[in-house]
Amino acid sequence: MEYSHRYRAYPTQEVAERLEHHLDVHRQLYNHVRWDYEQAPEDDKPSEYDQNNRLTDWKQRWPVFGELHSKAAQATVARFHRNLSNLRKKKEKGYNVGRLKRQALSDYRSVTYNQSGFDLDEKRGHDKYAYVRFSKIGWVKIRYSRPIPDHVTIKEVTFKKETTGEWFVSFGLETDDTNLPENPDVDSLNTSNSVGIDLGIQNYIHTSDGKTVDWLDLEDDYKRLRREQRKLSRKQKGSNNYEKQRRKVAKVKRHIKRKVLDYQHKITTCLVREYDAVFVEDLNVQSMIRGDGNARNKQDAAWRQFITLLEYKADLYGCHVVQVEARGTTKECASCGVETAKPIWVREHSCPSCGFETDRDANAAMNVLKRGFSELGLGWPESTPVETVTATDTPDFQRVSASHVLETGSLPS
Repeated sequence: MEYSHRYRAYPTQEVAERLEHHLDVHRQLYNHVRWDYEQAPEDDKPSEYDQNNRLTDWKQRWPVFGELHSKAAQATVARFHRNLSNLRKKKEKGYNVGRLKRQALSDYRSVTYNQSGFDLDEKRGHDKYAYVRFSKIGWVKIRYSRPIPDHVTIKEVTFKKETTGEWFVSFGLETDDTNLPENPDVDSLNTSNSVGIDLGIQNYIHTSDGKTVDWLDLEDDYKRLRREQRKLSRKQKGSNNYEKQRRKVAKVKRHIKRKVLDYQHKITTCLVREYDAVFVEDLNVQSMIRGDGNARNKQDAAWRQFITLLEYKADLYGCHVVQVEARGTTKECASCGVETAKPIWVREHSCPSCGFETDRDANAAMNVLKRGFSELGLGWPESTPVETVTATDTPDFQRVSASHVLETGSLPS
């Protein structure tokens, strides 16, 4: 299994200047790799292997490329071809895509050292600090907030300068799957300890066992962001005051992003710890954002990020996470299967066929659970959520506030 640890970095002024210089040289190399690829005939485009072999000639012709560590230079070549591959995949899926663009100074913000060219000294630092050495750059102090486990292998190290001007160092880690808890066998899965999740906006998640988790209130954060953006619009672009205000805007955006990520971490950790299996909708987030209405709220919800965190933590905690077809989960009755059209403002499900009534999102969550069992080839449990569902207007309905999740990092059991 592969995952990463990220740490705040505090380079000295001298080392920071070298980091900036190497960032710029890697950007130039990336642009040259792109140019070399674009100049080749359509039927004879160079592969990643071909361009790695050309690095030696490029270093002789342009000595500035010789300042780079060989593995870091190869990682930059690999970055271009990885971006190219992602572009092809989007094109195959029907997206209208163009070509990879030339990287500007403000676009290229990170450099990766793959397999070698770096060292980690955990003993040199004090009070939760450590040092990382990058070849041809020097030692960088990091806040070592969580030690890297002994049983993992460091595959790569990346340094990055954020738009706020802050530096970060990320370690790409790989661990043997034998060190991870095993997922419960599907045949012996406890179906009564499984849950379906409907992702929404009014409630961030609604579970099939009658819990709702409220969404974060980000209105104050967005008011501050709009205020700082108005100030930025009044500055002269390119001036020192413009750069200072741009960083303030970037810090507010970063605060919102971190707030959402922290919230998602706490919810997903709780879910994979509590349940043997978690079923969630496979949402096409990009097309939903392009649709009319609530675009910003949908983007804030970061559903794809939420699902990615669920899948990542499922391996860490020994839980099954399965994505199911999202189409029709709201319209279909969880009791009898009859579809009923519902506008977005209708928040209650009332089946005209069987008379089953519940919250709209609760009905969708139960359908997700049902489809999850079908996906795993399991039968519907004897005590179904439909039979035990709690109506939303009863005192037993469990509504979890965002503040409870933030303060305790858990959902009530």
